[in-house]
Amino acid sequence: MSVQQFIPKPYTASVKNGSFKWSSPSNIALVKYWGKKEDQIPENPSLSFTLSDCKTITNLIFSEKQNQDNFSFEVFLDDDKKDDFKPKIETFFKRVEVFLPFLRHYHFKIETSNTFPHSSGIASSASGMSALALCLMSLEKALNNEVSDEFFIKKASFLARLGSGSACRSLEGDTVVWGHHNEIKGSSDLFGTKYPFEVHDNFKNYQDTILLVDKGEKQVSSTVGHNLMHGHPFASKRFSQAHKNLSNLITILNDGDLDAFIKIVESEALTLHAMMMTSMPYFILMKPNTIEIIYKIWGYRETSNSKICFTLDAGANVHVLYPEYETESVMKFIKNELVVYCQNGHYICDKIGFGAKQL
Repeated sequence: MSVQQFIPKPYTASVKNGSFKWSSPSNIALVKYWGKKEDQIPENPSLSFTLSDCKTITNLIFSEKQNQDNFSFEVFLDDDKKDDFKPKIETFFKRVEVFLPFLRHYHFKIETSNTFPHSSGIASSASGMSALALCLMSLEKALNNEVSDEFFIKKASFLARLGSGSACRSLEGDTVVWGHHNEIKGSSDLFGTKYPFEVHDNFKNYQDTILLVDKGEKQVSSTVGHNLMHGHPFASKRFSQAHKNLSNLITILNDGDLDAFIKIVESEALTLHAMMMTSMPYFILMKPNTIEIIYKIWGYRETSNSKICFTLDAGANVHVLYPEYETESVMKFIKNELVVYCQNGHYICDKIGFGAKQL
């Protein structure tokens, strides 16, 4: 599909006011995307597990207005007005206006809440922007009832990407790919797509316990980090590596090879942070307790023959991944040996989920 296909024809219906409500989850990338081109296009493909319980719930209330010169909206998080969220939403509206030409026709009240703490290291931009995109697509569908379910999800993912790149992977589940890959038919740089191949039972209902090492704001934003990949001395090798790792994961996910899965997932996490440490300017988002947790996981895996592993987003917090059948033993290990490295002992238990839902 091309960008032009997301520009709508004149709407056939009118809607004066109403509301739409969606919940959309966060996701955790196994193959990381780091570095992007213009218009939120990724430099390499990524693959993620959709989460289940870490999600954003957004209620979009809209009413028709006369003056169409400007965007008109207000944002609330947990019933508190958040004017500091407005610049990001306005930037998003400007990016998507050509695809949603009704945006200036309404005043919007955006009511949002997360099932996880803000700045907890969970990708709230992914869940938040995907939930908002779905609400806006519900309004477009009300204005044009010829929008098919398949097109609805594709365009919502396309729009979410323009708000936050990883948001395009949050609409469906349980495994999503974003970015063109030669071996994955239908994969696209423009939107996320449901992973099309067989996944072994070993990976069904996979668990993700997020250890909150540092709940503060990151010293370097992901946007800045992505831009530092322009001219990075190892960028081209990294992009090739991501393509190769995704190719290998296709076989691994089909065969259920947990040991091979661990090697790729942990290598991807450490490579992501290696790119940060070798950019110019360089920076480190891991904390000492991040490193301590990684060593503890390696030691536990060696002595117990567990299939536990870790991955990291662009931050200090650690996602502990493990098969469902290990839940009892791994949780005992986490409580006994890892919680001490978490800020205020906080962690979040989640698992693979199946995408967004209209409420």
